[in-house]
Amino acid sequence: MSTNTITTQKVNFKVFRFNADDDYLPYYEDYTMEVTSEEVVLDILNRIKWDHDGSFSYRRSCRHGICGACAIKVNGRSTLACKERMNDMIELFGNELTIEPLSIKRAVKDMIIDKADFWNKHDAVHPYLISDVVEEPETEHLVSPEEAEQLLEADLCIQCGACHYACPVVEINEDFFGPAAFAKAYRFEADVRDEAHTSRLTELHEEKQGVWDCVKCYECAEVCPKEINPIDKITKLHQMLFKEGVATSNVATRHAVGFKHSIEKHGVLDEGGLVLYSEGPSIVKHIPVALKMFKKGKIVMPWNMPKSDNLDEIKKLVESSSTAKF
Repeated sequence: MSTNTITTQKVNFKVFRFNADDDYLPYYEDYTMEVTSEEVVLDILNRIKWDHDGSFSYRRSCRHGICGACAIKVNGRSTLACKERMNDMIELFGNELTIEPLSIKRAVKDMIIDKADFWNKHDAVHPYLISDVVEEPETEHLVSPEEAEQLLEADLCIQCGACHYACPVVEINEDFFGPAAFAKAYRFEADVRDEAHTSRLTELHEEKQGVWDCVKCYECAEVCPKEINPIDKITKLHQMLFKEGVATSNVATRHAVGFKHSIEKHGVLDEGGLVLYSEGPSIVKHIPVALKMFKKGKIVMPWNMPKSDNLDEIKKLVESSSTAKF
């Protein structure tokens, strides 16, 4: 069979419908279509509007994966509609696909959502270069290729919101800046021309809104259509907080320090000791859970804590990989 042969598959789409002006509650409509191997998710949105219901609403623009306007969710997975091939979606989820907006609770009309929270958090991290520049410079402020590489392609973010609305912390914590905002903050923190390091990092260090509330679920890395990997930028910001002397003692920072000390001391993680180091006297509230973990062998007594056979090698790795003083 030729590799250029166009194939078709029958797919049933369960599509979220809602109009904030008229509807009290959202509902779903079913559309069954023959999907070709050439189509992307955006083609399906177009066909629903053109062939089935002209009132169906969604955002689209460039169709080249550049603007981020057409981001939606397919079976709960944040997706850039113009980039995701239908064959890949069918292979991943089967022939029953649910199409929803990035955030149901922020839906305005069908796939269109109110992204005010996204843009407010984006703006809150000061997403621009802050520097006392000479207004009429005589020479350029050159950035070397090596310095530009330190941005780790964070400047390629298209602000689609896919990672933001895939983040479970954003869903339950209205103060949390979110992975897209952190990636943007890193883009300027890593820029050698920027002079707002301490002030911006101080805001990123704040509890509830800052980087320490990230739960490391990696959803943002999974869904990013530009493969920017926001969780990597969040980890870099953690290191910057220590390196710039901004980090203060709280549960999150002590958890990071305790984690390193545990690995350095034992070569394996002492989970009980880590909680004690992080929370101090407050550990009493975890006693019921600790007892269950002890029964399952997840926690051992300090005198029975095993050590890795490769402890010397692990200590060398910790020392060589540590870029910030804790």
